[in-house]
Amino acid sequence: MLNIIKHYKFWFSVSGVIFLAGVISLSLYGLRPGLDFTGGSLAQLSFKSQPNIQIIKDEVSKVVDNAAVQTAGENDVIIRTKALEKDQLEKIYAGLKASQGEFTEKSYSLIGPIVSKELIWKAIWQLVLVSLGIVFYIAYAFRKITKPITSWKFGWAAIIALLHDLIIVLGLFSVLGHFAHVEVDTMFVTALLTVLGFSVHDTIVVFDRIRENMRVEAGKPIEEIVNHSINQTIVRSLNTSLTVLFVLLSLLLFGGATIKYFVLALFVGVIAGTYSSIFIASPLLVVWEKWQHRRA
Repeated sequence: MLNIIKHYKFWFSVSGVIFLAGVISLSLYGLRPGLDFTGGSLAQLSFKSQPNIQIIKDEVSKVVDNAAVQTAGENDVIIRTKALEKDQLEKIYAGLKASQGEFTEKSYSLIGPIVSKELIWKAIWQLVLVSLGIVFYIAYAFRKITKPITSWKFGWAAIIALLHDLIIVLGLFSVLGHFAHVEVDTMFVTALLTVLGFSVHDTIVVFDRIRENMRVEAGKPIEEIVNHSINQTIVRSLNTSLTVLFVLLSLLLFGGATIKYFVLALFVGVIAGTYSSIFIASPLLVVWEKWQHRRA
């Protein structure tokens, strides 16, 4: 049997270094906001034949940097750029007609700064509300537990583990934004929320086993109960995560550029979530309980 609780200082140290690196990166570089947050132009074009996405990207990049191009159906393309002047738009359209043939502009719109600010605040509130919802849900689901660990401790331990996962993903994209000019958009927010859901699901599986063993093995030291619970669920957690990671890896390698960084955020988040549910959230319960006991 693995004695994970015995070496909790090592697991906490590893996470502490990665967490601190993420915080420093966010403090120094921040995140590079995409068009969804900064505003810009969005055009949907319909070509007579199936267009070549790479050629379209090359033509658009001749006029404006950091443009996002993605397919929308068989012959339609969506182009997102920073706000364009009329002559810039005409140059892009002229280049596309020369390289890809005739097309029809289905729609063209500007995303203004007011909409962008609303998106930012909505994203922040989504994360805050989800986190609070998780705390209250776990506290309610584990409400019958009173000793030695209260239900609220389970909730806050889960949130600390989620914060750990978020900072790792945010820190990575902060580095990518600074050195590789990778931007974050609403798809990135979706990835963060997905990571939250996956991570808390994995954590609750372990917590539920701890709750059951606290009833069955009442009287044993809390570190033994938690360690036994982790060992009972670790194979299940790893198998579930590896299955998801294999799918994400295939999407990362063969899924195309439009979902590349969305999948990367999920990939890193799933790894961090699996690690935190086993090596952070559960040992944290033991450390918290023993600290409170010594304090009392």
